[in-house]
Amino acid sequence: MPAPTVVITGASSGFGRGVALRLAQQGCNLVLAARRGHLLEQLATECGRNAIAVHCDVGNPNEVEKLAAAAIAKFNRIDVWINNAGVAALGAFERIPLEDHLRVMQTNLGGAIAGSHVALRHFRQVGAGTLVNVASMLGRTPAPYYASYCATKYGIVGLCDALRQEMAAQGANDIRICAVLPMAADTPFFDHAANYTGHTLQPFPITDAEEVVEAIVGVVNAPQDEVTVGMSATAAVIAERLSQTVTHGMTGAMQQLLVDDAPEAPHESGNLHRPLAIGTGVHGSILQRLDVERQQRRH
Repeated sequence: MPAPTVVITGASSGFGRGVALRLAQQGCNLVLAARRGHLLEQLATECGRNAIAVHCDVGNPNEVEKLAAAAIAKFNRIDVWINNAGVAALGAFERIPLEDHLRVMQTNLGGAIAGSHVALRHFRQVGAGTLVNVASMLGRTPAPYYASYCATKYGIVGLCDALRQEMAAQGANDIRICAVLPMAADTPFFDHAANYTGHTLQPFPITDAEEVVEAIVGVVNAPQDEVTVGMSATAAVIAERLSQTVTHGMTGAMQQLLVDDAPEAPHESGNLHRPLAIGTGVHGSILQRLDVERQQRRH
């Protein structure tokens, strides 16, 4: 049986990088996509001769089409497509420039729709395939200061639900639609995020990135409709379904407290409009920075 071919967007760091390294160990053919081409080339070298790097901004549908074409040209087929690329603009909704909100929508939801569209067209042709959309706990439970990010993740969860119904209605049982919903994790995400809160970002609680990587690899190997990652994420989703009022009150109070207590920081657009040089690994700097800030508050 030939090795499966897996396309991974947002592969230059964080979950994408971690998943690529894990799947390389399993012998998969890998098509690695992101905006930071030099990091992709390095990662492709680490993953071995069955990996290729494709520069791609998923917010541009033409580039997503070229990504699929590159995968098919190299490996003849696509077995798994992972929409993992994502950005965020955090802060009070009206204080974030509209162009930044729209860029979040373009990358997160637009990229997931474009990737899902090209992937499903191919899966229809070959008769099977697995689509994995990386959403978020914030696709089920909202939080203040994450408005446009939440909108995109709610959209991705809804997209997966709708596509799953379509596949069932059409008898396409060999095409699987999977959603992975992690909570905040220690990746470069918070190093890259546009920050208009006026404070340093202090997400809580934080999941180990490897736990999310393991979950994504898990649905690649054994597809499931929806997987939440982390005890807090699972509890929040269950609580949301049982009582929206209580859950929304808790998440709202938590986010307000974190922003009010965090050290001040300048407004910055992060990696929304251009990729950043920082944040190149699976893990980010958030836990180390939070520890330093806690130590400073004690003194």
